[in-house]
Order: sequence, then structure tokens, then C-alpha cells
Amino acid sequence: MNSQNNGKVIVFSAPSGAGKTTLVRHLLGTSQGLELSVSVCSREKRKNETDGRDYCFLTAEEFKQKIDANEFLEWEEVYKDRFYGTLRSEVERIISSGKNIVFDIDVEGALTIKKEFGDDAVTIFIKPPSIDALLSRLNNRGTENKESLVERINKAEHELSFEDRFDFVVVNDDLAVAKKEVEGIVGHFLL
Repeated sequence: MNSQNNGKVIVFSAPSGAGKTTLVRHLLGTSQGLELSVSVCSREKRKNETDGRDYCFLTAEEFKQKIDANEFLEWEEVYKDRFYGTLRSEVERIISSGKNIVFDIDVEGALTIKKEFGDDAVTIFIKPPSIDALLSRLNNRGTENKESLVERINKAEHELSFEDRFDFVVVNDDLAVAKKEVEGIVGHFLL
């Protein structure tokens, strides 16, 4: 898939464990002219994550300083003292490079980005087939304790209530089908 219309914005959002990051990585691997906007967060880095590639990791205090300096295009306190956001400088860097931007962010951040970019943005909500499937995926990750699992499921139920505010909803029941669906949506949007 080639994109000739640079400067467009593709926003993915989903409850944790729905497969959003897998689909984003697939899209980035199969499409030219796209670049991921690396989000900033204030949580601990996981074993398999790389600073600057998966997220830019800051302390909660450093994150708050950037909020005060108005450096974020969007940000949310997703859990207590666990902030996620998009730096304006990251968006400007990608736009100035002539690429289209892909976001992998929470639902409220996605809606803020859509409001900012209007018709130059498409929002795609990745939906798990069920809460039970989501619970199973989160368990299989091995990154959650019981408390954080309950917190993520409660958050997921809240996030699912936003799906009708997105341009497209892709149910990730069969990964191969979801990949094709995402490719089709983005390909059509970039034409």
C-alpha cells in the first residue's frame, strides 16, 4: 500500500489486550509512508519494551512538568499516576518528514486527535470478541497481577462504551481477518 497523501492521521484505539498493537505493527510492516507516533508514558518499562520505540518512558513528575509546559497534543491519566500522552514535537517531526502518522492510543486521546485533525484523521477501534476473550488474552500475557487485571477489565468495559464514536470498528476475533480489514480501511483512507 503506497500513500501519496502525506500528513494524514490514522488513530488506533482499543481496550488493553484487544490486539491493537499487533495490528498497528502489522500495518507499519506492510505499508510505506507511515510512521508510528511514539507515545510517552509514566509507567514502568516491561521486559520486552524498548525506550523510544515502544514508548518514551518518563517519571510521573517529568510527565507533569511537560503537561505544565503545554508540550502534549493530548494526554490522559489512565490510572493513578500513570500518564500516557502524545508530544506535539513528535507529531510535528513526523509531519515535517512527509509521512502519515499512526497513533496507538487510548480512546479519549483518539477522540482528541480526531477533533484536532478532522477529516485528515481516521479513527479505528479494535474490539475484542468478548470480555472473556479479553480476560484470557490479558492472562496469557503474564504481565498482570490480580489487581491490575481487575483494573484493566473495568477500564475495558468503560472503553467499549466509546466504540460508536469511532469511524470504524474492527472485531479482532480472527487476526488474519482483522489484519486484512485494517489494511483495507487504511488503504482506502489514504487514496
